[in-house]
Amino acid sequence: MTDISSSTTTKQRPVYRNINIFTDVRTYRLPAAGFVSILHRISGLLMFLLLPFVIWMLDTSLSTEISFDVFKNAFVAGLGPVPGVLVKLVTLALIWGYLHHFIAGVRHLWMDATHSVSKEQGRSSAVLTLSLSVLLTLVLGAKLFGLY
Repeated sequence: MTDISSSTTTKQRPVYRNINIFTDVRTYRLPAAGFVSILHRISGLLMFLLLPFVIWMLDTSLSTEISFDVFKNAFVAGLGPVPGVLVKLVTLALIWGYLHHFIAGVRHLWMDATHSVSKEQGRSSAVLTLSLSVLLTLVLGAKLFGLY
């Protein structure tokens, strides 16, 4: 009686292992869905950390006409030692964080609701998520910086 597992004709299953951060991170190729997942977490953290800035913007823009002028001037002249360009860049980061988090969240809800997830659908929806969030950020960033 021969042992089937020792036969050379059986196909070996691939061995999966954890990635070593010090040796494997430079050579590991992350799929598009992995990038979307990591960026989804980063955008959520970014929005959480910038929540005081969002509350300040909302309060300053809605309180009075004078405070709205302060709000508008923050994007031109800055806030104290912080130049206006830096205020615009932080706002642009917040815009990207919101758009990416929203689009990636809709992607996850769609995948959970339809249960029709394949590797190709995951890759194409990840590429769509990345491209939409970057494209919409560029459009709104152009408006923020006064290009149109």
